[in-house]
Amino acid sequence: MTARLVDIAAQAGVSEATVSRVLNGKPGVAAATRESVLAALDVLGFERPPRLRQRGSAGLVGLITPELDNPIFPALAQVIAQSLTRQGYTPVLATQTPGGSTEDELTEMLVDRGVAGIIFVSGLHADTTADLGRYEALRGKGVPFVLVNGFSAQVRAPFVSTDDRAAARLAVTHLASLGHTRIGLAVGPRRFVPVLRKIEGFQLAMRERLGLPADESGELIEHSLYSLEGGQAAAGTLIDKGCTAVVCASDMMALGAVRAARERGLEVPRDISVVGFDDSPLIAFTDPPLTTVRQPVQAMGQAAVRTLLEEIGGTPAPHSEFVFLPELVVRESTASGRQEDRRSA
Repeated sequence: MTARLVDIAAQAGVSEATVSRVLNGKPGVAAATRESVLAALDVLGFERPPRLRQRGSAGLVGLITPELDNPIFPALAQVIAQSLTRQGYTPVLATQTPGGSTEDELTEMLVDRGVAGIIFVSGLHADTTADLGRYEALRGKGVPFVLVNGFSAQVRAPFVSTDDRAAARLAVTHLASLGHTRIGLAVGPRRFVPVLRKIEGFQLAMRERLGLPADESGELIEHSLYSLEGGQAAAGTLIDKGCTAVVCASDMMALGAVRAARERGLEVPRDISVVGFDDSPLIAFTDPPLTTVRQPVQAMGQAAVRTLLEEIGGTPAPHSEFVFLPELVVRESTASGRQEDRRSA
């Protein structure tokens, strides 16, 4: 129980003594503090003591994420879970894993458990090759839902997204201002909406800042997996093509780009600059600290919850996309492009 008290106190931002008073039903605890402790219990997955369980609980809300290996997904999940518990809902996290349950299976499981609504993060809605009829079928069951990242005009639901075009433009503009003229883009598979949008922003910025037409900037785009290994492979190809800077579609890919540079005896940022995307936790403490484009996770997570609760409450949001502007965070992985473009031998 001691370890549990420590965890709950840290999550709620109160003392262990306060947690003990709440759990034991003792007086002298402010209502707001009591609710913070109960919310911490829910977020950490501890069962509330019977006398403290909500009467007339608002119910369960499902949250489906593609994975938890990429730090951006746990960060979003935490914001969404905290926002839900503050509103009296209990979040149910369902995560896809290789060889495990699919999005459809997780959705069915949540519906069978009577969830009040579902939030999908970077799900099949973002895949331009997927059958989007699954979402219309879900709507037909009367289950409200909100989709995060990956807008589709074919799905009648509210979307919450980062402006991926602006993200790519921010990165290219930053690198061009440092004197880089040969900038590469390492992104995920082309079938995903965020990838297509990043490509649009990248090519527009390359044309505006460097006068490079789409056919030429297209030669500087490499598709791979959203992983360290994927970033290493894509960045390695771009470096071999003579790029002095690489924009990556995730922070994990950017760390792979740093590895690819070091494999070739290059230093970051002296020989090559690297920009990530997400501003994942701990990314400021890598070697070197990573320049990245920050997704506004807090605002997006809260907006997704607010929109879903409006849907649950009978005030449906319009079929539209709430777009949030990213922010460039400059650290030590980018520097002046002091060398001429290195071209492959």
